[in-house]
Amino acid sequence: MSFLFKRNPKTPQELVRAVCESVVKLDSNSDSTKRYQDDCSRYLKQMKGILVGDDENMPQPDQISYLSQEVYVTDCLYLLIYHLKKLDFDARKDVQLIFSNLLRRQIANKSPTVDYLINSKPEIILLLLKGPESQSTGLICGQILRDCIKYDSIVKFILGNSLFWNLFKYVQIPIFELSTDSFITLHDLLTTHKSVVIGFLTSNYDQFVLNVNKLIQSANYVTKRQSIRLLSELVTEKENKEFLTKYFDDPTNLKIIMLILNDKSKNLQIEGFHIFKFFIAKPKKSQKVLDILTKNKENFIAFFKTFDIESYQDPNAIEERNYILQTIQELPDIERIN
Repeated sequence: MSFLFKRNPKTPQELVRAVCESVVKLDSNSDSTKRYQDDCSRYLKQMKGILVGDDENMPQPDQISYLSQEVYVTDCLYLLIYHLKKLDFDARKDVQLIFSNLLRRQIANKSPTVDYLINSKPEIILLLLKGPESQSTGLICGQILRDCIKYDSIVKFILGNSLFWNLFKYVQIPIFELSTDSFITLHDLLTTHKSVVIGFLTSNYDQFVLNVNKLIQSANYVTKRQSIRLLSELVTEKENKEFLTKYFDDPTNLKIIMLILNDKSKNLQIEGFHIFKFFIAKPKKSQKVLDILTKNKENFIAFFKTFDIESYQDPNAIEERNYILQTIQELPDIERIN
């Protein structure tokens, strides 16, 4: 009997236009706002049904095509993201699902939604980047943005935009869920498409290291540990050759990692060790780095002789510690370079 409730269903095009009209009316602040919210929710559910099917119907390629084209023509995604905080919780989740399904849609090895975002409406990506500024919609925006980050052209666009640097501020938001979500996004941007990131790190070395070093010195334990782990992941990528050379030749970076080695947290010490070892193992050290290592030679020897790495039950780490200790012992004494 369910067919009795499905008379004169809207076409995909009509659905898209209807949700656009309803979401814009949410700005009216009238007594009808609740009705417009309900309309948006209903239309979004029907759009979701076209894209993923429901209990009675499988997705139909032609219906999906009609809906997708109308979404692009009407800038429906922009309207939905712009007005996202005015939708109810279930409607926001439907927006996420609709957005993600449109992103995955491919035609002859091309992603029309990705092309639309980059070439026609990049403002949508910028709105998503600003997501953490809203507590009510920040997590939804973060989830959608990470779906976008799966595509290298979008990562390249984001890394080339000044709003990218706001993520370093968002990861320090006092609201734990938003700060954690922002860090996941930052991590994915810098690790998902390595060929794109290589050029970015090379061209933006000074600004990137300045920002990541601030996070490493944060008073927040979680922020500090996540940041060191991210940096450790980046410095183990041999493809980042120019970035690595600059980073490990910089005495400021060495001093910051030395502070981490001296942190009261054993977990932070081990994270710091995994970066410090590269300063030691680098065959050709800059003179400033070599001077610091030599000046602190005896302190390093005393530290690593008692460095409790065995409790982590990582045989590789123990071997690395022993190698680093031996290499430090082979450094020239301070008297020889005076």
